[in-house]
Amino acid sequence: MWQPLIIFLMQLSLLPIVTLRTILLVKGETRKASVIGVVEAAINVLSLGIVFQDMSNIWNIIAYAIGFGAGLMLGGVLENKLAIGYVTHQINLLDRSEKLVNRLRAEGFGVTVYQGEGREDNARFRLDVLSKRSREKELLQIVNELAPKAFLVSFEIRSFKGGYLTKSMKKKQR
Repeated sequence: MWQPLIIFLMQLSLLPIVTLRTILLVKGETRKASVIGVVEAAINVLSLGIVFQDMSNIWNIIAYAIGFGAGLMLGGVLENKLAIGYVTHQINLLDRSEKLVNRLRAEGFGVTVYQGEGREDNARFRLDVLSKRSREKELLQIVNELAPKAFLVSFEIRSFKGGYLTKSMKKKQR
């Protein structure tokens, strides 16, 4: 009965590793992703080797499948906790909200304001806000508090250069 437990634990650890490797690869961290890939491959080969030794052992197969599912869940939780990277939000408003703009800037978010034209020639305002993914919930709370009717779209960013956030990050490193 020790084999199913080992298989389960291997799968439980494997999927968060796969998640982390995928995130790093998408973020352009190829070297780190390749190192993690070596660990991933070793765990995968070892666990599959145990399963394939005796395909008639249903408990090994069940442990593999349940460990895979549980590992996926754990990987998702890990990804949300790490919140690696940056996200940009486009916040569309019916009216210019200096209160919202000032609050976001006071909280350290970079905000750019644009004025556009709506369907019936009405002025509309868009805020472009760049934030670390780890601060996304904080940003959404501020928007919900000060502009609950805002239309918000977010995009994950792979890379950026220049701007407010880059300057503030350099200041913090000193």
